[in-house]
Amino acid sequence: MEVFYWMVFGGLAAVVAALELSKTSRDRVNTSSAFSSFKNNYLVVYSLMMAGDWLQGPYVYYLYSQYGFGKGDIGRLFIAGFGSSMLFGTIVGSLADKQGRKRASITYCITYILSCATKHSPEYKILMVGRVLGGIATSLLFSAFESWLVAEHFKRGFDQQWLSVTFSQAIFLGNGLVAIVSGLFGNVLVDTLALGPVAPFDAAACFLAIGMAIIMSSWTENYGDPSENKDLLTQFKGAAVAIASDEKITLLGAIQSLFEGSMYTFVFLWTPALSPNGEDIPHGFIFATFMMASMLGSSIASRLMARSSLKVESYMQIVFLISAAALLLPVITSFLVVPSGEKGGGISFSGCIQLIGFCTFEACVGIFWPSIMKMRSQYIPEEARSTIMNFFRIPLNIFVCIVLYNVNAYPIVFMFGMCSVFLFVASLLQKRLRFITESQRSSKITRVDSNERDRYRGRAFKYLIEFRLINLWNFLNAFTVNGVKDAVDSIVKETFLGTLGQKLAVFRSLSSTIM
Repeated sequence: MEVFYWMVFGGLAAVVAALELSKTSRDRVNTSSAFSSFKNNYLVVYSLMMAGDWLQGPYVYYLYSQYGFGKGDIGRLFIAGFGSSMLFGTIVGSLADKQGRKRASITYCITYILSCATKHSPEYKILMVGRVLGGIATSLLFSAFESWLVAEHFKRGFDQQWLSVTFSQAIFLGNGLVAIVSGLFGNVLVDTLALGPVAPFDAAACFLAIGMAIIMSSWTENYGDPSENKDLLTQFKGAAVAIASDEKITLLGAIQSLFEGSMYTFVFLWTPALSPNGEDIPHGFIFATFMMASMLGSSIASRLMARSSLKVESYMQIVFLISAAALLLPVITSFLVVPSGEKGGGISFSGCIQLIGFCTFEACVGIFWPSIMKMRSQYIPEEARSTIMNFFRIPLNIFVCIVLYNVNAYPIVFMFGMCSVFLFVASLLQKRLRFITESQRSSKITRVDSNERDRYRGRAFKYLIEFRLINLWNFLNAFTVNGVKDAVDSIVKETFLGTLGQKLAVFRSLSSTIM
């Protein structure tokens, strides 16, 4: 293996270690022991769920090819998975809001375990069923768990700022460390122990079963909208109305679809981009390098979100611009660097430049996940959280299916350029979202100031009335008739204990009596 790969991986690992070890109290959010226990429970479950997902990823295509299926058949299997997520994702999201997020999380485990079981069969129809089950499970993975976390977090009375701690650590572990360990563990099962390409799927099922046991024993149920009089169609309409009526939710959904669409396209394209002439590249080690870059991004995100003065809407615009520039590198190198016509060999100079750019993009992915989670927790209404989150995935899945179907129809440079444009558009939408949120915050502050002014004016008027009544009492005190004096004294004392309306009534009564 070339020294270059070790230099990139080691450099990223050193930066991640330095960032984690150099954290000060300013970079950390002070929490409670109850929250730490709650957070650690969720992180264990989330890591097990992601381990079950990451173990399968590198071996799906390889397993299908071992069963003798060609590129076209395998492509249709992948399209079935994304299509299933698009068609059934919104339904299972609505059921999660209505029937409970804990039940939906358990359903994810059962569905994915069944999907893993189908990998033992070489029958194409059974594998197709497995892909459909896997698509449903993916929709639950990216909606039910986050929805349960947000609802349970606020139900237990924890501070909203603490959510960023859970989000950043979940991405650091689940999309970084767990992904690296899962890749290495899968390699041991398949290559070292020679257990065959189905072994990672069996291991994934075991991790999912352990996670399901923890969920069943330690999680409590929470709901979005448990109203029995609402059917699925009503929930769909409510979610659609929420998206259409709130520009912030619409922008958030568009931003998420544009970024994740570019991310999934990158997953299909990075291998041919780094080895256009069949260069021998270490796919597993490069994948681990990408995950290390993602860990770097999540570590940076945890520092950014720990500062209450720095808003997510502000720095995410910069993140999208950097990611757009990173995926534009293959386009730039195709014009500036003379391609090598030599077949095979090691990675080219152009490939080295692109690898650094791809690691930069993966770092942006590490920042994106906890940041988008935090924005979703702020803007998406609780009663339809899972439903709306799966609505966001509809354009994403359509886009990925189109890309998969036409992946050989367009040059790689064109595809990367398209992704770069999408990410630039996402930065513009993020700028709009930032403008709206800042405008609403300033108008809210203005309303508060106006209310405070009205409150102070009311107090000043009250004190003026009380001052006039005191002067009136001193005037009446000069009378020698004790009965009149005592009566007025009693009225004035009751006035100071009453409301402003009572004080005004007393003042009018006294004025009419004197007049």
